[in-house]
Amino acid sequence: MSADRKPGPENPYDVENLDNHECWKLLRSVSVGRLAVWVDDHPDIFPINYKVDHGTLVFRTADGTKLQAATGDTPVAVEADGVDADTGIAWSVVIKGQAAPVKNTEEVLDTVGLLLFPWQAGKKEHFVRITPDNVTGRRFKVTPPLTWWTPLDDATRSGFE
Repeated sequence: MSADRKPGPENPYDVENLDNHECWKLLRSVSVGRLAVWVDDHPDIFPINYKVDHGTLVFRTADGTKLQAATGDTPVAVEADGVDADTGIAWSVVIKGQAAPVKNTEEVLDTVGLLLFPWQAGKKEHFVRITPDNVTGRRFKVTPPLTWWTPLDDATRSGFE
């Protein structure tokens, strides 16, 4: 798959690797992502509402597993994506880095100004900032479901009928 051609009707199998600037632009276009953390002896994933703030991501949360796991010593990852329904072109961006609680009073006041509103009700008094070590993204054409059909699909389905 070519990294220098854009996916589209003429290049449906191409994947475009996105540069840093395009990744941040796409991250600004949505406000929901998935936070991947390590909890005890296993990975876990949490949906988060976030805002981009000067090359970092900020989210709000309450006390609990998400806060404890995110602000520990283990790095975290955030994945966000989207798709253009008209063109069928999708994108996915992943940020990997370290999360830390926002504690400095001036920084907290600046973060409040981001107008970060979680979807879920409840007290979300903790602001967490993720400083990325790595930002990657890609864009690709969504493949129609029939493209992936195999004879095994019918065999499996008929076995259940």
